[in-house]
Amino acid sequence: MKNRAFYIAAAAVLFITASGCGSAGSGADDGKMRDELSAMDFAKEMGVGINLGNTLEAFWSDTSNLTSGASKVGDTPQDFEKCWGAVETTQECIDGMAAAGFETVRVPVYWGNMMADDGKYQINEEYMNRVQEVVDYCRNAGLYVVINCHHYDEFLIKNHTKDEVLSAVDTIWTQIAKRFRNYSDRLIFEGFNEALGTPQDGTTMTEDETYDYVNAMNQHFVDAVRKTGGNNKTRVLIASGYWTNIDNTTKDSFIMPEDSAKDRLMVSVHYIDNVPYWSNQIGSGSWLKYSQGQCDELNEAFSSRDIPVFVGECTSVYDGEHIANSTGTSSEYLQTILDMAADNGFIPVLWDVNDNFYSRTEFKIKSDSDQAVINEVAGRIDG
Repeated sequence: MKNRAFYIAAAAVLFITASGCGSAGSGADDGKMRDELSAMDFAKEMGVGINLGNTLEAFWSDTSNLTSGASKVGDTPQDFEKCWGAVETTQECIDGMAAAGFETVRVPVYWGNMMADDGKYQINEEYMNRVQEVVDYCRNAGLYVVINCHHYDEFLIKNHTKDEVLSAVDTIWTQIAKRFRNYSDRLIFEGFNEALGTPQDGTTMTEDETYDYVNAMNQHFVDAVRKTGGNNKTRVLIASGYWTNIDNTTKDSFIMPEDSAKDRLMVSVHYIDNVPYWSNQIGSGSWLKYSQGQCDELNEAFSSRDIPVFVGECTSVYDGEHIANSTGTSSEYLQTILDMAADNGFIPVLWDVNDNFYSRTEFKIKSDSDQAVINEVAGRIDG
């Protein structure tokens, strides 16, 4: 495991907020790119991750606002950050995630918050600054950090034509990429969340048209980032799967984007045990068989081609409602799924919201047995 005490101690000394467009990585981020590493090498370093869920992607819907899709909930970015029940994110919160053994924090972002309804898709400067501040918290703690476009992609797709959406993607990701283009390779961009594959409201698409749209979204994301130059020329980027659904994403119709950088792409899917979870079969033999089958599909479609699999959301707490008749515990099921992901070389990132798996006010994993699982899996990946 990495020396967390060093990172946490360094945070107080090194933290600096850099808000200028294209500014150098701030705080503990040194702006260095390691061109000798492959995408698979980065995947091994990213270990086990956790989501800062229901936080910077929180918003109140207002579809009459055709630019942002969001209503006003306050005057500051923190008002939006807390509107789904999260506490304000602090350096101590992120330091605790690092101390708990996580190597990666995924930060979902609703970029439409505080955006003017003028059709220009200009990200609000205060909101961008707050996202950068949270990114800096993660880098001060020595963590990999992944930022994406979360829920805002769904609003755009459902309320605009394909051409309008692709143009907006170019505009939005160009702004994000410019702001962070001098950060080190420990900052990674993930294009979208779970919306790719969704049609505009009131329309239908054939399967071929749907996959063409999914592939175009990922290609526009990659192209927009690469064009901004700086460290973005070789930054690791994560293409989002069709609904992040494994079966849809592993079909031949899903095509990874062309990329000017060599070996710098990953693919994102969610929940390798999704169907058994919703059919209340966690802990059963069918759960194990299904989950390993999903891993096999991912290995055949991506790992065999040296494309790392980023499991951007994994279940963190298995409640009784979804568990089959067995004597196992939530921590034991967590261990099984994380072991499976690690054994297959995937990057598992727990989905977590405020005061669920990890306490953002006590700065620790709430359950001792869950902490033991993270220690064991993270240590095995690092070893």
